Amino acid sequence: MCRNITVLRGLEPSATAEEIEAAARQYVRKVTGVQTLSDATREPFERAVAEIAEITTRLLGELPARRQPPTTVPPLRRPEGRARIAARQAR
Repeated sequence: MCRNITVLRGLEPSATAEEIEAAARQYVRKVTGVQTLSDATREPFERAVAEIAEITTRLLGELPARRQPPTTVPPLRRPEGRARIAARQAR
């Protein structure tokens, strides 16, 4: 269903809160079909993202270590992803 969500378990260093939130946001976008937030969708959307990020953090902390690291690099760790974030923060 969510092919764009990358595996966060087993990353070295561990998945950051930013990476977990990005995965939660992608999941909520996918299941709701909401791409642009409006006044009517903002609060429930953001609440769902926060709850899913919290659950994901807990889940990753409870699972045993992976035998092998994930085969893909999360988007926030890729150079182009870091450049996008830096440009956004510079504005």
